[in-house]
Amino acid sequence: MQASPIGPHAVRDASTTSPLRRLALHSQGLASAQPFGAGQAGTRRAIEHLGYVQIDTLSVVERAHHHVLWNRVPGYDPAHLNRLVGDRQIFEYWYHAAAYLPMRDYRYALPRMLSIRNGESRYFSGGDQRLMKQILARVRADGPLRMRHLERATEEKGSWWNQGPGRRAFETLFMRGDLMVCERNGMEKSYDLAERCLPAGIDLSVPTLREYATHLLETTRRSHGVFTLKQLLHLRSGKELRDGMRAIVDERVDAGLLNVWKGKDGLTAYVDVAALEQPSRLRREVRILSPFDNLVIHRDRLGALFAFDYRVECYVAADKRVHGYFCLPILFGDRLVGRVDCKAHRGEQRLEVLRLHLEDGALDRDQFLPALRTALQRFAVFNRCPDLDARAVDRIR
Repeated sequence: MQASPIGPHAVRDASTTSPLRRLALHSQGLASAQPFGAGQAGTRRAIEHLGYVQIDTLSVVERAHHHVLWNRVPGYDPAHLNRLVGDRQIFEYWYHAAAYLPMRDYRYALPRMLSIRNGESRYFSGGDQRLMKQILARVRADGPLRMRHLERATEEKGSWWNQGPGRRAFETLFMRGDLMVCERNGMEKSYDLAERCLPAGIDLSVPTLREYATHLLETTRRSHGVFTLKQLLHLRSGKELRDGMRAIVDERVDAGLLNVWKGKDGLTAYVDVAALEQPSRLRREVRILSPFDNLVIHRDRLGALFAFDYRVECYVAADKRVHGYFCLPILFGDRLVGRVDCKAHRGEQRLEVLRLHLEDGALDRDQFLPALRTALQRFAVFNRCPDLDARAVDRIR
């Protein structure tokens, strides 16, 4: 990479986005073939580097947490996640959504757990204390418990194991840190006592506000390279945290560790100076991304940096969809060049490309379309659907 065009403290020329895009891709582990190594060890390192991998229930294609890791870790196997949980190297909890997190970061989940325990959450404040005590006693006596145990017991007349209060009590115990997920079978979770899931000697000290803000900043700086203040505080509230975060960011700008970039739409972002100055190579290949990939989840930053206006349309009424129910962003080199709507017909072992939309602008289709077909075939195999129906790609010519 050439010397940084981002001068001290601020730059306002939005034409400098190319090195910033490359920095973003390199930071995300999407610029090279094996940024974290391969297999289970690579999976652990990827989660540690990214800070979180979002868990999603939608299964039109392979679920988001597997999709994100498959794009970054050669030889990725969905079974790696259960093994890493069992080895106490990662855990499930909440980042800005349900996620796999590095076990080394467990203490930074404690503020949310304490907030829920103190009744400060409107979503997890209705757990029945008597039921929660009974659940804990059952898990302590019988070992890990699955949700299906709740559902079976609903057939017992008068049982407290009913779908409403019982489930809410169970989820509250998880969110306040009494229970942890110890295994998944698909989307079905098994829960055990936190004391039996945590490794010996783990740091359980509650971070100060400054420690917590610094953790969020460091996680985002490491995994994105270019980021916004809104991104740092994504779905986190509180004036104290907001003020504390801004103070730390300002300190780093003054120290020359971060520079300020102004997008032409007025968005302000911060750039990791040291990372930008590191040489990096970019593989010019096509990658099919998840709608919940860490690269694309922050839409304002995505639009400013990649000029890509994106939203997943499964939450949009059918008659208002433009690109399809579950359209997947297409990365080619350092640009997001389109989106593809796919569906895995698992019974037929067939991946169907329903729609393909390419962005306006210069794109060498003779070079791109064969690379796209190769990427789609690889994606089909990942989905356990080796039969690729890509007639929608053929029609794009």
